[in-house]
Amino acid sequence: MYTASDLRKGLKIVIDNEPYIVIAFDFTKPGKGQSLYRTKLRNMLTGMVIDRTYREGDTFEPASLEERTMQFLYKEGDQYHFMDNETFEQIAISEEALGDAKNFLTENLNVEVLLFKERPIGVEMPNFVNLRVIKTEPWVKGDTAKTDFKPATVETGYVLRVPPFIEEGELITIDTRTGEYSTRVKG
Repeated sequence: MYTASDLRKGLKIVIDNEPYIVIAFDFTKPGKGQSLYRTKLRNMLTGMVIDRTYREGDTFEPASLEERTMQFLYKEGDQYHFMDNETFEQIAISEEALGDAKNFLTENLNVEVLLFKERPIGVEMPNFVNLRVIKTEPWVKGDTAKTDFKPATVETGYVLRVPPFIEEGELITIDTRTGEYSTRVKG
């Protein structure tokens, strides 16, 4: 069990039988009385954010979350299908539960799927993925009138800004934490 003094950003706890993650935390000690712990918590199933204030003696159950390495297979409608690398079981995760991770998923990519009571609630992506540029404007050498970056669409349909020398068909590395261009893949 956690106590209110254990609360910190990133801590995962159970409230009303649902997993929450602490996204903001503030400790205050009024002149008299108990310390107060003000928190912002995000429901890991619905994404809803709530504000709660706790006192010194309050206790919380840790959220028993499990991570499993799974391979992305395919998308069908708004469902993304994954296969467990050990048991070969297949599961589907909704587009809503995936969040921004859907922008970087390619077939056969291994990801960490987060499970709460055997129910998939999210995906932990590798920090960097390589994706092929399928659409971008051509670059004219010596053209300095344009900005330093131009829009490009990658194979997943995600649009980001890339340097002007990137051309269609090139493989680029994208930082999945920020969604930004990182580097051009050599070779």
